[in-house]
Amino acid sequence: MAPDGTVVTGTLTAIQTSLGKHLSKDLNHPLDPLTPNEIPAITLAVRHYIAAKTEIKATKFITCSLLPAPKRAVLAHLGISLTPGGKPEEPVPIVRKAEVDFIDVVDGRDYNAILSSSDQAWNVDILTLLPEEAHSQTTVEELAACEVVVRNDPKVQALAKQVGILPEQMFCDMWSLGYDERFPQSRRVQQALVFARFSQHDNLYAHPMDFIPIVDVDKRECLHIDFPPHYVRTPEGAIKLSADSTAPPSMDADALAASGRERIPPPRRAWNFLPDLMADTEEGGYTPRTDVKPLHVVQPEGVSFKIDGHVLEWQNWKMHVAFSPREGIALSTITYNDHGVVRPIMYRHSLSEMVVPYGAPEHPHPRKFAFDSGEYGMGTMANELSLGCDCLGQIHYLPGSHVTHDGSAFVIKNAICIHEEDAGVLWKHSDFRPGGRSHTVRRRRLVISMVCTLANYDYIWNYHFYQDGSIEFEIRLTGALQTYVASNSEPSPHGMLVAPNINAHYHRHMFSIRVDPMIDGLNNTLIESDIMPLPDKATKSAANFAGNGFVSVDKVIEKEAGRVYDYAKERRWRIVNSAKKHYSSGRDVGYTLGVKGGATPMMVRDDSWAAVRAGFLTNTVWVCRDVEGEGGKWGSERMWPSGKYVPQTREQQKDSIGEWVKGELPVVDEDILVYLTVGTTHIPRPEDWPVMPVEQLSVSFKPTSFFKSNPSMDVPGTRDPLSAPAFGSSTPSNSNGTWGCSCQ
Repeated sequence: MAPDGTVVTGTLTAIQTSLGKHLSKDLNHPLDPLTPNEIPAITLAVRHYIAAKTEIKATKFITCSLLPAPKRAVLAHLGISLTPGGKPEEPVPIVRKAEVDFIDVVDGRDYNAILSSSDQAWNVDILTLLPEEAHSQTTVEELAACEVVVRNDPKVQALAKQVGILPEQMFCDMWSLGYDERFPQSRRVQQALVFARFSQHDNLYAHPMDFIPIVDVDKRECLHIDFPPHYVRTPEGAIKLSADSTAPPSMDADALAASGRERIPPPRRAWNFLPDLMADTEEGGYTPRTDVKPLHVVQPEGVSFKIDGHVLEWQNWKMHVAFSPREGIALSTITYNDHGVVRPIMYRHSLSEMVVPYGAPEHPHPRKFAFDSGEYGMGTMANELSLGCDCLGQIHYLPGSHVTHDGSAFVIKNAICIHEEDAGVLWKHSDFRPGGRSHTVRRRRLVISMVCTLANYDYIWNYHFYQDGSIEFEIRLTGALQTYVASNSEPSPHGMLVAPNINAHYHRHMFSIRVDPMIDGLNNTLIESDIMPLPDKATKSAANFAGNGFVSVDKVIEKEAGRVYDYAKERRWRIVNSAKKHYSSGRDVGYTLGVKGGATPMMVRDDSWAAVRAGFLTNTVWVCRDVEGEGGKWGSERMWPSGKYVPQTREQQKDSIGEWVKGELPVVDEDILVYLTVGTTHIPRPEDWPVMPVEQLSVSFKPTSFFKSNPSMDVPGTRDPLSAPAFGSSTPSNSNGTWGCSCQ
């Protein structure tokens, strides 16, 4: 290791041959994720290397994932052209690489290692000691360990005892500390949101407790206990905060204030959501509905998609589907077969980051703005999906693997679900004239989905592919509200009393979606379109006599930048390839980004903790150049819009979207990246309690002057033979009724 502790390089040659033999097994695409056999081989290589080259005595592995090969090399390997109608580049050898984050458990410092594979072994190429304030993502094992620390702390036990709670009844949602200048950034710190639980599967969010411990993850030490103020009613009837300020108090002042603070016991009502527990504990018992008849999804002749490893083909679509420990699902090399011509559309598509900022200003609630992807890893929180429950019909599952502290692989057997489903009418038209005919074609879509549980919230990620060349990324939110105990049922102006003494704070779910486009090739441009009345053309003027004229005005985004959604102009964006024009419209071939349903203004202030750390919030769309191969690494250097190492950051990171666009590099006919910021504001309702019904939002990608005409005109109309009158009507549906309707 270099004396300054930054970077050392070298090669490891002695790795067990038995592990090395598995490196190429079951791999048929350069972007296939690391296998459960590769992960321990990689971590073993790291152990051997640090034992030989460094003073590190013990390690704790945090992440281990594929480091993608260069984009052009992958496309050449797959025979995908870089330009419209051009020939693919000549293939070049591709070396499989991996990236590992681990912690020196003695001094708590984080390291990053880059490895490459050979026929027999993995070799460490680069080892980097990260800056003291940089922390890799929080692991599930750390979350569980910190809960034990909280339970065993004498001060916490004393506080719990004051409100009748035993140590074994305490459970914690451990969150990254986020932003708190009272604690050194060099310490790996979490905050514990504490709840009580009175039986094994009790709904803990029904029993929030009134203090928040701070835990040093590495030293397994409870550093401090925060006591949030409460809203109380004054003798005059007004509601005010019990503290003088919403700012964080000093440690000593906080402890002093806590000594005489009125305690609030956790609410005792169960509010369970599991049927057997509801039957046992809830007032009036639990009686399930009896008028729900079975509804089956059947495909008697099998599915219409094909899959070879991680390569998926369906209805002219072809793509690579991979499990990513950080992003969850990562879709790559997406192409469409347009009457025999394979046309590239996206190189990569994924959720790159998300943040959930809460709206309560009183300390310590402002620290609640979880980066569920960057701080915890969406893939590592993926559910094991259940057949006939999470997905219906004939299902194909893909597994996912991530590293554990000891370097072994944790396997999620059914992490990704792939299936088809009916999605209503694809297109229809009826000739209303006497004797006219009608034709209906039903829409089918391919669904690639994952469900991830981040403490209280459950996120459902659905990537939809349609027969008309459209793509949709749908986000569904459900699960339990994050709750805090309310004082004497007094309402907070920043939350909702969803049940007596249970306050659910206002909050937002904001997502950054990364699109690496290759619309008919790599050289693309972002176009911004505003819809507006004819400018300076008044009613009764020669150019706009009826006053009804409006136009769509295009603006080429020429340099790296962030752009906001303009509601008044119904702003939209499309990604185009100027090297190919549509035969009729004359426009550049492209895809339009549909963000209207999810575009929402940023509610936090520009200089707020949340906006500084999650800079992507400030714009709806960002465009920048893709940059590969810097710093001796493969893959894109511009992956994570809030930076690679998110936990406990206090400023905009150098490797974040806000910094990237400062270069103002040209982005016309270039290899670009587009980041979309979408989200929803959650003002909790009592109807969201104890488990909230699904809330959903989506982003669409629709072909615009990309195809000659409607590409789904060749989809056959099919009449479902199992469809029948609901109540045994003697008048059956027919294909030659009033409208001469035909489905086939």
